[in-house]
Amino acid sequence: MSLTLYYHPLSSFCWKVLIALYENDVPFTPKLVKFGDADERAAFLKLWPIGKFPVLYDEQLQRMIPESSIIIEYLDQHRAGATRFIPEESDLALRTRLRDRFLDLYVHMPTQAIVFDRLRPADARDPSGVAEARARLRTSYTMLEAELPPAGWAMGDRFTLADCAALPALFYADKVEPLDDGLRTVGAYLDRLKARPSVARVLTEAEPFFHLFPQEQG
Repeated sequence: MSLTLYYHPLSSFCWKVLIALYENDVPFTPKLVKFGDADERAAFLKLWPIGKFPVLYDEQLQRMIPESSIIIEYLDQHRAGATRFIPEESDLALRTRLRDRFLDLYVHMPTQAIVFDRLRPADARDPSGVAEARARLRTSYTMLEAELPPAGWAMGDRFTLADCAALPALFYADKVEPLDDGLRTVGAYLDRLKARPSVARVLTEAEPFFHLFPQEQG
């Protein structure tokens, strides 16, 4: 296969790309990189010195593509299928990219801040940073509750880049700052996402690794 995805099945940003690949049944070779293995880590850092997942390598075109949103746009251009992730209409395309950025920056990143804090030694924790991240999540939840449609997907009837971003962002955010009864639109949307076949496949493949997710310390 000409496409290789360097990833980890518990990585939220990797989920985003996997959803897009599975949506259109794009053939690819998954390459699970074990950072605990010095040789694998060194090989990955040689490919992408930043050292973050996911990275897609297109052997046919001899191109290395990092960053989840860029990878999905690349797939839309070079491996187009029935699901088009960026709408052709320019204004809707812009709003789709904005929602993708919103979910990554204001849901996904605060969630990661909370999770990463759990991995720190007790004397290196950052309670104020965690409180700030939780506040950012609550603000983002409130905005999404007001803006998401009551049915369908993030941008309406069509599944897009924004939905690929929404699943990992909301799935993990709900683990650290649970959605409450006042967020019924967001909760229902997350349930619809989990039921979509491409998403369900990603979650099923990740399930054996869920025990590695750091729990909140009492």
